[in-house]
Amino acid sequence: MADTTGALTEAVYYILLSLFKPMHGYGIMQNVKALSRGRVSLGAGTLYGAIGTLLEKGWICPAGNTKDDRKKEYVITETGKTIVNAELERLEELLQNGRRITGGDES
Repeated sequence: MADTTGALTEAVYYILLSLFKPMHGYGIMQNVKALSRGRVSLGAGTLYGAIGTLLEKGWICPAGNTKDDRKKEYVITETGKTIVNAELERLEELLQNGRRITGGDES
């Protein structure tokens, strides 16, 4: 995981994308696997460690009140959305530079 100016890990990026709608841990694991077409498979320890860090950073927060802690849902915050948008800009720059240098872009 990175700070607000660095690159996100692929797992954190997909966790944040997953939380644009409220989701519990198992749902996040399934969604990350689906989004990455099976390339990223999160274990429970990895996921909940990342959730703890993302909560501390204020990038995600609990979504409403759930009576069952095992089904606690999380959602991305405005700060988290800013982080995702910054990562999208960073990735776009990487793609543009790579395409320009390798000849994959006409511009």
